Amino acid sequence: MEFSWPWALLSVLAIPLIFAIRAWALRRRRRAAVRVTSIALVRLALPRRTRWTRKIPPALLITGLALLAVGAARPQASVPVPTTSATILLALDTSGSMCSTDVDPNRITAAKKAAAQFIESQRGGPRIGLVTFAGSAGLLVPPTDDTDALVEALEGLTVSRGTAIGQAMLAAIDAIAEVDPAVAPTGADVAAPGPDYAGAAIVVLTDGANTQGVEPQIAAQEAALRRVRVFTIGFGTTKPAPMVCDNSQFDGRGFGGWGGRGGFDRGRNVRMIDEPALKRIAQTTGGSYHRAENAGQLQTALATLPGSFIVVRQRVDTAAYFAAGGAVLITAALSLSLWWNRPRSAR
Repeated sequence: MEFSWPWALLSVLAIPLIFAIRAWALRRRRRAAVRVTSIALVRLALPRRTRWTRKIPPALLITGLALLAVGAARPQASVPVPTTSATILLALDTSGSMCSTDVDPNRITAAKKAAAQFIESQRGGPRIGLVTFAGSAGLLVPPTDDTDALVEALEGLTVSRGTAIGQAMLAAIDAIAEVDPAVAPTGADVAAPGPDYAGAAIVVLTDGANTQGVEPQIAAQEAALRRVRVFTIGFGTTKPAPMVCDNSQFDGRGFGGWGGRGGFDRGRNVRMIDEPALKRIAQTTGGSYHRAENAGQLQTALATLPGSFIVVRQRVDTAAYFAAGGAVLITAALSLSLWWNRPRSAR
């Protein structure tokens, strides 16, 4: 908890001052005591309260005054608040190994389906952009709330050679910077990172390891400087499986003429997911790593992510709550004191 006016906490010193005045008044009252000859009259004047009940009003008064003092300092709390202004960049691996059939019918088809379901589930929510990467990375769809355009773009994905994970992350940062002034583009000078994360995140879905371009950890550090979290998903199994794509799923130029009218089958995929690198990316940026070996696990991983980055923390002024609580307690203290000290004839 932080305070806008911390100097106002000095008003707490008024509490011991009030009780010092009260103690001084009690001593003066004892000196001016009136002598009476009837013990019955004394008993009649005394209130019928136990020792602990006499302490309740002062305790309520102290607590109420303390709450008012804290409220005067304008406390602010950092609370999770759902936001629809978040930006999500999906960076999808379109390398040739995404044709592996260890996930039915192949990885690229399962990934497109899971991504489409995720995008549909966020309809009316945050802006979503698409980055694809193989030997190079590029922005396929800038961040938008046009769900239909995003899903349509997914249908046209094709695979090619190479895996440029780091370059994909840099492309995603630049895409976020285009729509979020709080995020600096790559290459720009960035001040020390602030305490709160940006209202944007990158989701990297890959089935392999970086093979070219900038190192992923360097890109992760760029994202961390901008407080942009990167969530990584390692997709596919480590079991060798045939790599088969139909003619609409590969870029023949990217494979140097491989394949033909019916697509291609280039033997068995034996590449391993670089889980240590994906975990370091997530740890560096404040995101998380998820493992998905089949289409169902991939859909689950994507479905659980929004709760991590669509809910952001904002500072909320809580002075009104402290003031209201203090007023209630002070009112209760005065009411109880008046009720318990009323003349016996009025009871």
